[in-house]
Amino acid sequence: MSTVAFHTLGCKVNSYETEAIWQLFKSNGYQRVDFESDSADVYVINTCTVTNTGDKKSRQVIRRAIRRNPDAIVAVTGCYAQTSPNEIAEIPGVDIILGTQGRERLLEYVEQIKADRQPINAVGNIMKARDFEDLDVPAFTDRTRASLKIQEGCNNFCTFCIIPWARGLMRSRKPESVIEQAQKLVDAGYLEIVLTGIHTGGYGEDLEDYNLAKLLVDLHQVKGLKRIRISSIEASQITDEVIEVINNSDKICRHLHVPLQAGDDDVLKRMRRKYTTAEFYEKMVKVREALPGVAITTDLIVGFPGETDEQFENGYNYIKQIGFAELHVFPYSMRTGTPAARMEDQVDDTVKHARVAKLLELNQTLTMDYAKDFVGDVLEVIPERPYKEDPTSGLLMGYSDNYLNVVFPGSEDLIGKLCMVKVDEPGSEYCKGTLVRVLDESTAPFLKEKAI
Repeated sequence: MSTVAFHTLGCKVNSYETEAIWQLFKSNGYQRVDFESDSADVYVINTCTVTNTGDKKSRQVIRRAIRRNPDAIVAVTGCYAQTSPNEIAEIPGVDIILGTQGRERLLEYVEQIKADRQPINAVGNIMKARDFEDLDVPAFTDRTRASLKIQEGCNNFCTFCIIPWARGLMRSRKPESVIEQAQKLVDAGYLEIVLTGIHTGGYGEDLEDYNLAKLLVDLHQVKGLKRIRISSIEASQITDEVIEVINNSDKICRHLHVPLQAGDDDVLKRMRRKYTTAEFYEKMVKVREALPGVAITTDLIVGFPGETDEQFENGYNYIKQIGFAELHVFPYSMRTGTPAARMEDQVDDTVKHARVAKLLELNQTLTMDYAKDFVGDVLEVIPERPYKEDPTSGLLMGYSDNYLNVVFPGSEDLIGKLCMVKVDEPGSEYCKGTLVRVLDESTAPFLKEKAI
């Protein structure tokens, strides 16, 4: 039996697509082995290019695979492969370069390499792509929550971001395809589906008379689906129609990840974001009215070119005012080819790191404050795995519908099932809880095996 190994860099969309590519190999009789193994017949590296560091890490992993087994076929895909195929082609030992489109042909290219061992560069012009690439994942290697990619590409062109050039313009998956795949995932035993994409909230902008709100309504008709989670949504895309659907839903999770990036209007303008701090605040008020107790998490870029101490402090105070449940904080990283990389007044790394540290300290406080509000409450939790710090402790870990990470005593046959758990103690990393009852006994047999 032929073997294949994978290494994924970057975001959750890349992870989803690696799973989809694995399904292609699996259906063709391949066995999956660890990437650090030197016995793989094919190595697939799914690359990232969101920062220059992502490019560097991608090259390091490619070279590592070539050293592991010089006789293996090495295939490179993903965002860095899309934007810089010629750089990758200069690395001796790379056989296949495939960007962010046309992955369904990868097995065909592998067979071609076996026949003539001539390198293949199959990267095309992603800006001309107009169709969503359907890549289904019927089961996930290590998850009890299923991701469902509904959208590709981005039309925003924020000044710090290279992603439109790596992923192309907005393309939405056909609604009937989304619903069909959602039903397959539920039939396979998944109780929660996470809607994901490069610009998930923009779903439907390229479709006629259809949008994210209508898709959410249609997903409520999927039999057996317990929870719908939106991976990320821009404030400008939280429309009154979306809020109305959320308000009337018993399936949409009380968790929205809404990227803020900066809490100062001048910085937001230089970033070319499509909202002001006042508009963002107004949307968050509406979301909290529709979803009481909602966890609002966010992304923040610290040290954007020209960000003054005063602008950072404005943002710091604004973030406290919003009261996020969790902050994902990143120091600004110059990305060659973007307008921000050419801006004057680049912020010193020492200043960036000091600001990051201050926001991470605030994050600890915000996360704990949010968790405290739920002590004594009974929440829906889907256990994902044994407690990672001590797998033999008899404790399980899982996320509540409002994204609290909860650890509680329970047997491993509960993994993947919908449990009611009482929150006993808050925590900035995880909360401690007690199992009250199992709400849903149905689960796919493979989930427990894959999660452990």
